[in-house]
Amino acid sequence: MRIMHLEASTGWGGQEIRILRESVGMRARGHEVILAVMAGAELGKRARQAGLTVYELDFRRSAWWHSFWRLCRIFKQHAIEVVNTHSSLDAWLGGLVARWVGCKVVRTRHLSTPIKRGLNSRLLYGKLADFVVTTCESIVETIVRQSGKERRFCRSVPTGIAAEHVDVKPEEVLAFRKQWGFSSKEFVVGTACVMRSWKGIQDLLLAADRLRHIADLRWVVIGGGHAETYHAMAKELHLGGKVLLQAAYLRRPLIATATGGLGEVCLDQITGILVSPFRSDQVAEAVLRLKESRSERERLGDRARVRVVEHFLWQQTLDNMEQIFLHVVGNSRAH
Repeated sequence: MRIMHLEASTGWGGQEIRILRESVGMRARGHEVILAVMAGAELGKRARQAGLTVYELDFRRSAWWHSFWRLCRIFKQHAIEVVNTHSSLDAWLGGLVARWVGCKVVRTRHLSTPIKRGLNSRLLYGKLADFVVTTCESIVETIVRQSGKERRFCRSVPTGIAAEHVDVKPEEVLAFRKQWGFSSKEFVVGTACVMRSWKGIQDLLLAADRLRHIADLRWVVIGGGHAETYHAMAKELHLGGKVLLQAAYLRRPLIATATGGLGEVCLDQITGILVSPFRSDQVAEAVLRLKESRSERERLGDRARVRVVEHFLWQQTLDNMEQIFLHVVGNSRAH
């Protein structure tokens, strides 16, 4: 197949990382993969380093007329069979160009937040997409309902983990603890993500504040995004000695809300503990429960690993996306 990814975002987070990993993975399976990104985008730089063909486009609405015809030429030059769009601006431009040149469209919705109602969803996820992929099951029915697309043309394909890169040796754990001044007896609670307002970092910090009286409890928050906001919050709460601002496959029990795709990994009382959004008291209660029961941590952690192995490995992500691309292109070739 000849696949093209369009991405208007210039940032570097989970969405862009998935696009790059998926592109490299599909190329390894024998498919030709081309990317078109905004000028200066981190995705473009890293894709070139990976040896992928990358074009720079201006996805801003003011430049659509020029970008439309340039993208048409790129499509025809590479005989693109399916285009995968990822953000709003590239979905509009890519969808229109694809319809003009007769190319199939797969629209990936990386966010678990609701889509805009009305004409926007009807066009962007309905008319301008042949197939819609989400990264969590919870948003599928919403998209089907609002876009009018048949359920069989909308599917969740979670972003799996590369198991070969997720293996922490005991000496690495000791080195990490030593680096940050943690003793081997201290209980560490942590999260790693691109920090956004809806990801519950505030609740984690407030939970740390609630449990500041527990001497052997330490908190670690790792990631970029809006990190400065939470640096400031930690400072205001005087958590400098408790929180360092800078997962399931490793048999660690989970604490999460049911928002987005988290509830698909963190099954309450099976692989972890589900808490309500904006409830730092529940986060604190869950942390204490796990801290006080090693057997509970091991039980939930073991089941969490099984859950990931069965449903959330990167190989499964590639298999599912390849199947979708082949289905969409196959239907096109048949006609």
